[in-house]
Amino acid sequence: MVYQLDISKIGEKSPSAAQQGVVDVIEKRINFLGVSEPVIQPARLGSAYVVIVELPGVSDINRAKDLIGKTAQLKFMEVGPDNSLSETGLTGANLKNSDVQFDQKTGEPQVGLEFDNEGAKLFEQLTQKNLQKPLAIQLDEQIISAPTVQSVITEGKAVITGNFTIKDAKDLSKLLNAGALPVPVNIVEQKNVTASLGTNSVQQSLLGGLLGVLLVALFMILYYRFFGFLAVSALIIYSLVVISLLKLIPVTMTLSGIAGFILSIGMAVDANILIFERTKEETRAGKSIDVAAEEGFRRAWPSIRDSNMSSLITCVILYYGTTGLVRGFAVTLALGILVSMFTAIIVTRTFLRLSLRRAIK
Repeated sequence: MVYQLDISKIGEKSPSAAQQGVVDVIEKRINFLGVSEPVIQPARLGSAYVVIVELPGVSDINRAKDLIGKTAQLKFMEVGPDNSLSETGLTGANLKNSDVQFDQKTGEPQVGLEFDNEGAKLFEQLTQKNLQKPLAIQLDEQIISAPTVQSVITEGKAVITGNFTIKDAKDLSKLLNAGALPVPVNIVEQKNVTASLGTNSVQQSLLGGLLGVLLVALFMILYYRFFGFLAVSALIIYSLVVISLLKLIPVTMTLSGIAGFILSIGMAVDANILIFERTKEETRAGKSIDVAAEEGFRRAWPSIRDSNMSSLITCVILYYGTTGLVRGFAVTLALGILVSMFTAIIVTRTFLRLSLRRAIK
């Protein structure tokens, strides 16, 4: 989707700054949607300032457009004797937090508001001035609720009621938390790109990944024999667990996500190699195979722990310091690292112990 900015009323504010502000707000709103690997970037179309939004894996386009495009400008208005409205100075800019609550008597969903210190003071003065009078709550120039002030509210907390469904209440709360767009935006272009455009690239990447896994498995079995077979068995379990997690979270698998997954497979095998080499060193020192295996795991653990922790720290930095495709890579790689530590230390170790016990018997 391509959004064009209306910069006719920004005053002295820089168009580029307003454009970046739109990018920041849209990114927050997209994060609330839970979209995987979005791409949100500023651009120019001739003299127009636009923001390009790419949302892989999104099926409900209308809901995404509604959440992105709304301005969510919240205002509290005084109601005059002739039903005229006047601004009070209390707006969404004073909002500290918003969440979904439920009426204790009716069970109906409502949107809770918590104001900052300045907003709490304004709200207290407002409720004191309008005691037993209606107070209109306006969102995007529309009155969504006009409750009567029953008492002076001093804690800076209020609720918005308006016959919300749970979904409506959640969407409104997300919009308020994300903040208002700094300038109005209008969608000028929308394209639904089917997966067929990238099918060849994805299929080739999956084929390359599968071929790589098979070659690694073949090497492990030929070089480490029985130990290699155990490692490959653990690797299969590792792959199934990671794929299940990616499905449950869920994560949209783009090329960068596939790259992170394939890289984590290599790291899973690396942990097994460290363990097996340590075990071979212990057997060469004259220890029995069962004792050597336990020592191999114990001595390899510090190296596995340190290398994986450094990789996880890098993943955290990539996730919180970047956006879009790089985040997808960081997520799949981090999941793969965590599961690989589990399979190398727990699964492979369990397989080895069971096999050795049978051999000894």
